[in-house]
Amino acid sequence: MKSIKSLILLLLLGTATAFAQTDTRLTKKLNELTKDFHGQVGIYVQNLKTGKTAKLNADTLFPTASMIKVSIMCGLMDKIQKGDLDYHQNLVFKDSLRYDTGDILGSVKDNDTIALSKVAMLMITMSDNTASLWLQKLVTGEYINNWLQQNGFDYMRVNSRVKGREKIRSIYGWGVTTPREMCKLFTMIREGKAVSPAASERMYRNLSHIYWDDNAISQVPPYIQTASKQGFVDASRSETVVVSAPHGDYVFSIITNHQKDTSYKHNNEAFVLIRNVSALLWHYFEPDDKWQQPAGYDKFMNVDSE
Repeated sequence: MKSIKSLILLLLLGTATAFAQTDTRLTKKLNELTKDFHGQVGIYVQNLKTGKTAKLNADTLFPTASMIKVSIMCGLMDKIQKGDLDYHQNLVFKDSLRYDTGDILGSVKDNDTIALSKVAMLMITMSDNTASLWLQKLVTGEYINNWLQQNGFDYMRVNSRVKGREKIRSIYGWGVTTPREMCKLFTMIREGKAVSPAASERMYRNLSHIYWDDNAISQVPPYIQTASKQGFVDASRSETVVVSAPHGDYVFSIITNHQKDTSYKHNNEAFVLIRNVSALLWHYFEPDDKWQQPAGYDKFMNVDSE
């Protein structure tokens, strides 16, 4: 009887802890903001100072699109940490590596050399697909997926060019994840726990120099550091961000799927939602901040490209 009472007490304490960790007010605001979206939405938010979370379909599988490149970077850094690769070694580009989507690296000539560090930078900063596929081939998707599994990721995986994952690739594309696991990966990097403290710092610096800053990042003051990665395909848009806010870091991931609006214009419904969620979070965690985007800023956005 005593053991049963103890078990019940533990269950009650666990439930109370989980409830205490949920920010119900923020969750309500996110539900209100997303209720009319024409498609599926997943969101996970965590205040890294208080531990409180807000979530919506946070453990549902979604396409990563280009956000999978953060996983590729982790696999690359793990190989470098083990001495299998050198961050500053030169790589030789071959025409067979070219992925013709207007990437910077796609304009490199056959047999040209380029430092691995620059290829890694292009993969994250510019989301260069040629750079990303080159590094994935160098590290291998199997190696990246093993690293993810060994580090406690149950769902996040590279699908493209990985034997045995053809079926799930047909559903989710290049990679698959959940909003919660995207935030977990970014938090590991932020806290120096991905590969090693030194590797995490290098990755964090890369993630804090993003060209595609038109949506979530555009709603955070430019003098606040952010680390982020974006993903765009026709029916899915996504962004994961760590914000180093004055009152404490917070991390969030928003991913859409099966959305009706498949355009790439600035007013795409998912882009608007990502901006609105980011703005909501900034003002929620920093309610006294008076920063506003200056008039005419839309003229300098990077989107509106097909």
